[in-house]
Amino acid sequence: MTTCEKLWWLIDHGEQALKSEKRPSGRMMFYKSARVEFVPLGVVGAIVPWNYPYHNVLNPLSAALFAGNGLVLKVSEHAAWSGANFVKKVVDAALAAVGAPKDLVKIVAGFGDAGAALVSGGVDHLIFVGSTGVGRAVAAGAAPTLTPVTLELGGKDAFVVLCDADLDAALAAGLRGAFQSCGQNCAGAERFIVHASVADEFAERAGAAAAAMRQGNPLGGGDGDVVDSGSMCMPSAVAAVAALVDDAVAKGAKLLAGGSSKMIKSGGQFYPPTVLYGVKRGMRLWEEEVFGPVFAIAVARDDDDAVALANDCSFGLGSAVFSKNQARARRIGERLEAGMTSLNDFATTYMCQSLPFGGVKESGYGRFAGVEGLRALTTAKAVAEDACPLLIRTQIPPLLRYPIPDAGFGFVCGLIRTFYAPEWMTTAAGLRDVICAAVFGQAKRSSASGGRGAGGGGGAAAERKPVAKKRK
Repeated sequence: MTTCEKLWWLIDHGEQALKSEKRPSGRMMFYKSARVEFVPLGVVGAIVPWNYPYHNVLNPLSAALFAGNGLVLKVSEHAAWSGANFVKKVVDAALAAVGAPKDLVKIVAGFGDAGAALVSGGVDHLIFVGSTGVGRAVAAGAAPTLTPVTLELGGKDAFVVLCDADLDAALAAGLRGAFQSCGQNCAGAERFIVHASVADEFAERAGAAAAAMRQGNPLGGGDGDVVDSGSMCMPSAVAAVAALVDDAVAKGAKLLAGGSSKMIKSGGQFYPPTVLYGVKRGMRLWEEEVFGPVFAIAVARDDDDAVALANDCSFGLGSAVFSKNQARARRIGERLEAGMTSLNDFATTYMCQSLPFGGVKESGYGRFAGVEGLRALTTAKAVAEDACPLLIRTQIPPLLRYPIPDAGFGFVCGLIRTFYAPEWMTTAAGLRDVICAAVFGQAKRSSASGGRGAGGGGGAAAERKPVAKKRK
């Protein structure tokens, strides 16, 4: 769904985002035409993870090509087949359909050494999506060549439920935010911060909903034809999630649903949808990214406490705030340290592909998607030229040509006062100095501004007398 939305946004709005953009030329350069041109970089490199192998390929690919670049994309070793075979077949067919060079896109699979080769391999821009630890290594590897990098790293999105929230809507969005793709999302709801007055009810309802979810193989062989939750993708993920949950329970969190790994008849690594109540600082779950199906609830005393709890995190990717008072939700959202905020919904900022996607703090820097993400795949080139060359052509005034005449400095100070003075008297005095310097070769001291702040500079300069030539 998100991939389709991105493609249509590029088709409908991408060209406008990359057109030359006219900019104001300013006061002094009023006779100039100023613009920004967005020039393709050349070759973009991208390293993407396994959790959305189709979208994670087409997201940077579509934007890089639309901006006029070629692409070398390294997929995860865990998504080698889907990336290097299935998606590549789609890409090759698309390039052939429009007559584009077949080597415009290269998709490769490999381990860490393949990613390192791409980082140091001379691309003009690098996109990395993955863990914070590897993101640091990518940034360090790109530093010697000064290759610009977009880093989209981990997340522990805060999901704030205020006392006046619509609990039905908040719970529906929260369950989706925590359990979609078995919680294997960078922008997943990992910290539910709920006002004390509604926390008990919210937690009870979340536990009941999670306990009723059906888990199994979505392709068949599970406990029924319809499955709400699948398996963890990585073999080590079940143990990692279980360790975080067990630590939280040992430190006082209440287990309302799930909480133990299990095997389905068809085999595989499954961790059930889990709800924890009373999560707090000091638990590993509070600090570390879970990347699994865990609905962790913390209790906030009031709005200020909710903001403090939400910001008490080294990550800052997405966030959500629920309140029937939208102005109140907006005020809370403005205080959250995150790259994205949805009000009375979760992660809808990413479905709005006109918006930039990215975070702050250890969630990375740079943006993809939207105008900002598309333009990041270009060089913003500044261009200025005469607006009406037949009427006004750029020339260095005689008083500013080397060697500088004695009246040159006063002329410049007069120009500054003429164009930038805050009051009209100083402007008039500056204009007088410009005329005197241009016509008579000297600038008189301005009575309106001489000796006061910036205006005094021109007056002092105007007092400088040329050195008299000695007569023989």
